[in-house]
Amino acid sequence: MLIVGIAGGTGSGKTTVVKEVVRRLPDNEVAVIPQDSYYRDNSHIPLEQRQEINFDHPSSIEFELLIAHIDQLKKGIPVHQPIYSYLTCTRSDDSIPVEPKNVVIIEGILILQNPDLRDLMDIKVYVDADNDDRLMRVISRDMEERGRSVQNVLERYQKTVKPMHLQFIEPTKRYADIIVPQGGQNKVAISILTSIIEKSLYDTPNLYY
Repeated sequence: MLIVGIAGGTGSGKTTVVKEVVRRLPDNEVAVIPQDSYYRDNSHIPLEQRQEINFDHPSSIEFELLIAHIDQLKKGIPVHQPIYSYLTCTRSDDSIPVEPKNVVIIEGILILQNPDLRDLMDIKVYVDADNDDRLMRVISRDMEERGRSVQNVLERYQKTVKPMHLQFIEPTKRYADIIVPQGGQNKVAISILTSIIEKSLYDTPNLYY
């Protein structure tokens, strides 16, 4: 099993890179584990307080569960990935079953920040993008998917997203084996990453099929 970590700032284009890599790889070879599914359940606190949660701080993520799930997948054991709602800031009672695959992609802003999770990765990728481009994507996404106003998104960006990016996310670039500039628009970098993964698939015995 090949474990690939794809990190980068909010709005950098990580999801686009992941989707493109998955599209180029053989069917049924890849499992994708989003960091966002592992935000801590906050149903025990009032909704008003939940909406003030700093989702860009490492403490907001249940890394222990994420690491345990990656360990299980490496052992060939299926896992139940949590379902997290940004609207309610809580986890659903339901979950998503994930089967072990030859390639497991972990995707999220902080996945290279945790040393124990980082040690499980065979390939570490950092998706880089211009700050202005990231901000525009964040505004568009948060308005469409999370019901936030432009003013709310900008205030959140200045208060938490930008400082957390500088403190916790951008420094993890130094751990990356591959840096993808220009986000999901960099087809050459995505092709190189896909080729490296494909080579590993061919060089490693097929464990799960």
